[in-house]
Amino acid sequence: MAVVSSRRALGIMSSDSGISSVVPDWSRETPTRLWDPPRRLLRSLRRYQRWQPQGHPLARVICKLTVLEHRFWSVVTGADIPLNCHIDGGLLLVHPSGIVIHPDAVIGPNCLLMQQVTLTPGVRLGGHVDVGAGAKIIRPVSVGSHARIGANAVVTADVPDGATAVGIPARVVRQGE
Repeated sequence: MAVVSSRRALGIMSSDSGISSVVPDWSRETPTRLWDPPRRLLRSLRRYQRWQPQGHPLARVICKLTVLEHRFWSVVTGADIPLNCHIDGGLLLVHPSGIVIHPDAVIGPNCLLMQQVTLTPGVRLGGHVDVGAGAKIIRPVSVGSHARIGANAVVTADVPDGATAVGIPARVVRQGE
């Protein structure tokens, strides 16, 4: 309990959920059953990123197979998440249909993206950011750790740590504690 309290004091964990904004929870990405498209899509992305920097012939073969797997799961989920994007561990895609992530967007650890979310170039999500259904984060903005973006919000300005932003254009309605 003392470890959790000290982590909250350092801003590593939120007080309400206990989810870290720094340490990835890889169990969130582990497929739990045979037909688990969002997690299988992320697994193919992680496998490609692990093997791609290695230059030996086996790595090239594995990368080609992984690209095919990624394309399959992209079609099944309806998500456009490129193989070269910057996503820290623990990403949770509840309903991945219509998710579009630009390769230059950066997603921190333990984030949650709902359906129809769009992240454009230069977007930086901190750790443990929850993005509601249909939200669009456009322009190069930063969203702080433990922030929440409401459904169908259009974010055009920075969102501070722990804040909740809603509306078109999004405005902060609640600051973090």
